Amino acid sequence: MSSPSVPWPRCWPAIVLHFSPRRIQADPAGVATAFPAGARPEPGRLLPPRLASVGTAPAVEIVSLVKNYGRTAAVAGLSLRAERSQVTAILGPNGAGKTTTIEICEGYRRPDEGTVRVLGLDPVRDARELRPKVGVMLQSGGIPTSARAGEYLRVLASFYARPLDPAVLLERLGLAASTRIPFKRLSGGQQQRLSLAAAVIGRPELVFLDEPTAGLDPQARHATWDLITGLRAAGAGVILTTHHMDEAERLADRVAIVDHGALVADGSPAQLTGTAGQLRFRAEPGLDTDSLLAALPAGSAAKESPAGHYVVEAHDRVDPQLLAAVTAWCAERGILAQSLRIESRTLEDVFLELTGRELRS
Repeated sequence: MSSPSVPWPRCWPAIVLHFSPRRIQADPAGVATAFPAGARPEPGRLLPPRLASVGTAPAVEIVSLVKNYGRTAAVAGLSLRAERSQVTAILGPNGAGKTTTIEICEGYRRPDEGTVRVLGLDPVRDARELRPKVGVMLQSGGIPTSARAGEYLRVLASFYARPLDPAVLLERLGLAASTRIPFKRLSGGQQQRLSLAAAVIGRPELVFLDEPTAGLDPQARHATWDLITGLRAAGAGVILTTHHMDEAERLADRVAIVDHGALVADGSPAQLTGTAGQLRFRAEPGLDTDSLLAALPAGSAAKESPAGHYVVEAHDRVDPQLLAAVTAWCAERGILAQSLRIESRTLEDVFLELTGRELRS
């Protein structure tokens, strides 16, 4: 069916994805189960098996992207590739260029230089073709406050050639009794569930998620994580921006760290964190880490970061010899090592090493 003539970003279902009250179940093939228009889903199942026909082009491909605002370079030669059926997390400090990059991918802004392809298409020139294939999930807003839940979903469904059944979506999300209630009168949870329905009604091949769990309680965060996992299983590519490093480490197949408008690291969480083991402890600030390092086995590293928090890294793993060397060094100097623990290097460690610890405005 033909697409509506209104400008692309304005007619998109702008989604506030905050939580899903239902968990997604996968079928034996590992794919979330579908329900086309007129069909009834099996109990407990919510998303379609393949949200849209999946092509071969990458979900997103960015080459040498440049975007300036006056004399300020928001994006400075960024190149990035995100695949289909994967979650790609884009991380960076405030002002790193994440939002501008995503807005260019969504078609809200035009690049000054470079090329951007979304599902193999230009997000501006090919907007009409791309529109039914992409879902945009905003952190807040997007649904007219006076729109009634049932009417809103039916209008959205009319934009797509093969939409899911709005009535079934409303029933599965516990909104069947709220179809005539304006959005502004829905509870917070109902608003979020309606936004979730709008996110999947067009069976998008690619979904952009902007801080989807900001401000959520633990239960809501886990429900959202379940949904993201289900979208990936259904064949959709997911582009995730978040400040929660644990969230990116848990969900993402690939992580791109951006700073000052450029890509500074790219890889799977395991690739970025490496295999180095860490021994951490707390003690009085200002200990002589050079002396500590001299007492450690070759290939070790020691630092204080932040004040009073000490990290000893091993090339491979923390073994009994390294642990004994640290505790002996502390004992010789009358230092009580508190909260002594062994753990792996985290994505947050990598993020701070690459982008620094100073606050960003």
